[in-house]
Amino acid sequence: MTSTASPVVLGVESSCDETGFGIVSDGVLLGQGLASSAAQHADFGGVVPEIAARAHLEAVVPTLRIALDDAGVELSDISHVAVTSGPGLATAVHVGLAAAKSIAWSLGAPLYGVHHLAGHAAADTLEHGPLPERSIVLIVSGGHTSILAIGDLVRDPIEHLGDTLDDAAGEAFDKVARLLGLGYPGGPAISRAAVDGDPTAYSFPRAMLRPKDAPYTFSFSGLKTAVARTVETLERAGEPVPVADIAASFEQAVVDVLVTKSLRAVRERALDTLVIVGGVAANARLRAVAQEKCEAAGITLRIPPPRLCTDNGAMIAAVGDLLVRSGAEPSGLRIAADPSAVLHGAQLPLPR
Repeated sequence: MTSTASPVVLGVESSCDETGFGIVSDGVLLGQGLASSAAQHADFGGVVPEIAARAHLEAVVPTLRIALDDAGVELSDISHVAVTSGPGLATAVHVGLAAAKSIAWSLGAPLYGVHHLAGHAAADTLEHGPLPERSIVLIVSGGHTSILAIGDLVRDPIEHLGDTLDDAAGEAFDKVARLLGLGYPGGPAISRAAVDGDPTAYSFPRAMLRPKDAPYTFSFSGLKTAVARTVETLERAGEPVPVADIAASFEQAVVDVLVTKSLRAVRERALDTLVIVGGVAANARLRAVAQEKCEAAGITLRIPPPRLCTDNGAMIAAVGDLLVRSGAEPSGLRIAADPSAVLHGAQLPLPR
């Protein structure tokens, strides 16, 4: 049992197809529960919002119980509640927000509405401790690919250095996996196929790396199109599609762009730490190449373990824990869902 002098923060996450609850106290993850509806979306090749929302409704209570049991605490031990209030699928976000409000109201506990992407950044603190005074954070997931300059995660404004112009990296993985008949979700499927492939077999484009291009901006739609044309050309010629080689070459192209731009940001800001978070941060090739390049450049690389890369309640609890310890004012029950929230700070503002 955690001392009553320390806040015990429950985090609630439901922005997409994972229902997550996490419990954090003084920067330490006590326990978590996670349920995924990914299998229900596989036939559609992507997340169906209505199916995700229904799955969240069904998973909320049992997943909360799993988190409490994992942490060895009772619901009455929870002192504060944090919840993803945006961005995400509107119907999905509303379910988690309603659950968090109900829990907070029943306990008389302060409620914090937090930004989903800040949660990804905070996830690393559960593994490696507080972030440095200044760092570059690459968030790379199914819906987001961004390079951020971050100071104190909950006190300082978050600076967007660059985002994707079109597909996020994870979205590109999903679409290419579908082209190759590998199923959904695409990230793990591509990684498995790429193990037996040659990453140099196909020279797919590395977009936005020319000197005249925006230094921290991403674009993956052209890469996806190049893969589609390659597959189409092979099929028209009646030739077999070398799935492993195409998967490995595509994966390498994505990784090259992500790592090159992230390291550029670290160097140009005269910093020494790169943090990579989000679902795609679980990719083994990305982790290996980033580690190799960072070591060569004398840059400290921080990546949370794969279990903390995908959407989860622990990362939201981590933000809540930081907010509580910083003395931030709670959002209260008036906090509203903001499915298209832009990341300016860890805590989302109240509706006007």
